[in-house]
Amino acid sequence: MASLLALVALVASMFMAFTVGANSNSAPIAPAVGANALSTLRGALLVGIVAGLGAISQGGSISETIGHGLVTGVTITPLAAAATLLTAATLITIGNSRGYPIPSAFTVTGAAVGAGVALGGGFAVGTYLNILGFWFAIPIVEGVLVYALARVLIGDRVPDHVTVPVLAGGVGYALAMIRLSVLPAPQGARATVAGVVARHLPAGVVPTTALGVAGAIAVVLAGAMYWQLRRDVTTGIHRLLVGLALAVLFTSGGSQVGLATGPLEPVFESALDLPAIYLLVLGGVGILVGGWVRSPRLIQAVAREYASLGPKRSIAAFIPAFLTAQAAIMFGYPISFNKVMISSIIGAGLVGGAADTGGVSVTKTGYTVAAWVGSMVGGAVLSFGLYRLLAAIPGLQ
Repeated sequence: MASLLALVALVASMFMAFTVGANSNSAPIAPAVGANALSTLRGALLVGIVAGLGAISQGGSISETIGHGLVTGVTITPLAAAATLLTAATLITIGNSRGYPIPSAFTVTGAAVGAGVALGGGFAVGTYLNILGFWFAIPIVEGVLVYALARVLIGDRVPDHVTVPVLAGGVGYALAMIRLSVLPAPQGARATVAGVVARHLPAGVVPTTALGVAGAIAVVLAGAMYWQLRRDVTTGIHRLLVGLALAVLFTSGGSQVGLATGPLEPVFESALDLPAIYLLVLGGVGILVGGWVRSPRLIQAVAREYASLGPKRSIAAFIPAFLTAQAAIMFGYPISFNKVMISSIIGAGLVGGAADTGGVSVTKTGYTVAAWVGSMVGGAVLSFGLYRLLAAIPGLQ
């Protein structure tokens, strides 16, 4: 029976990964499509591949938080994992079918807490405070950063030949320093691209440290972007936009796959005696398939909404979104990627009258906040009740 429960939870996990790939990972590529830097079909292909790779390479920390860090004193069982994923998947499916988007991060977090407490675990209050603080900081910090960056890019005080290469180099430096679970590292820790390159450089080659290698990568990318801008400014900006879209796609896969795989991680490690990387691969496959099947239509729809931002505002929106999601991965905090993107869009759209900014709808904002709180609390209550109900059935424990 435990094997059957594990199978049910695995199916629910794959369904959620498919949903994440179909919905959460489409938005980042839309500005590049709207700016005619990519075709819709090529964008959909990249959504599946790049987000899937990000899920496998960076999804471990958030998956670990969902699976181990939200309750104390217990190890999640196959029954608790099944209750968590069935609750979250059902709520998301019902919401989507009725036109009410249910945020995956809030729903899964609440459901994992509810099932864990029903199992006999305690509340990880410190973890909750850290996650909530990060959630509340996202729109404020990100909105300010995007607004400031958009002002610089759109204004004429600093030429594009300076700002765009600097931004390209900065993003390249950040990418070289992010930790990836698929790279070998001493003592089993996750390594960075810069660290791996530095360890394999011959003695006497400069630079020989991870920071030096990352700096060299940043300089090369900045130089390449400067050369491209000297040839054709529009093409150079479009290429940076596509590169940023891919970076954000990679990050979105890493930040979202843990929502689908996290509840199953303890089951894989204890009951099935399998390393968590296998689970991340399954989640990455689910994201890839979801991106390929559903993203073309969503990309076209979202591209029309993003088009008013233009390439420069989209660049300004992408960079803080990328950094915010990478910070969430580093700390292991589950996040709503849609919330990250919306915060960036609002910050960029407020600069220079990019769109109708006659005010923020208080009613719509209220409904959105209510959906976030309701999905988290409702997920916790329903998951708690579902676990207790299933646990009362003989033979399911």
